[in-house]
Amino acid sequence: MEVKGKEYGKKMAGVVVKNAMEKTVVVEVEKFLQHPKYHKFLKMKKRYKAHDEKNLCDVGDRVVIVEVRPISKEKGWLVKEVVKKAEPVVEFKDIDEVSEIKETSEPVEEVIKDDSGTN
Repeated sequence: MEVKGKEYGKKMAGVVVKNAMEKTVVVEVEKFLQHPKYHKFLKMKKRYKAHDEKNLCDVGDRVVIVEVRPISKEKGWLVKEVVKKAEPVVEFKDIDEVSEIKETSEPVEEVIKDDSGTN
């Protein structure tokens, strides 16, 4: 994806968590920071709204975003490239397959009774 205009210094990588808006995606960036006093590592997450001109991003894609001039009130980032596309989610189309799995599995109560006598 081509970057129009001036890029500022910041570049981040994150995962697209929402793409319901037109030409806009929400990217979640995860950072690991160390607490200054207690030296514990903390996982910090922050969400940024980024401009996606061609609507190429889907939920789950790993993307690189760059800081640009403010595009709107909340949008000051631009999707520079899609690093990795998300794998498609496989859904069950036949309910018969699911019911067969449920019928063949043992009830939980029988398994608990069998395990309790081994001590």
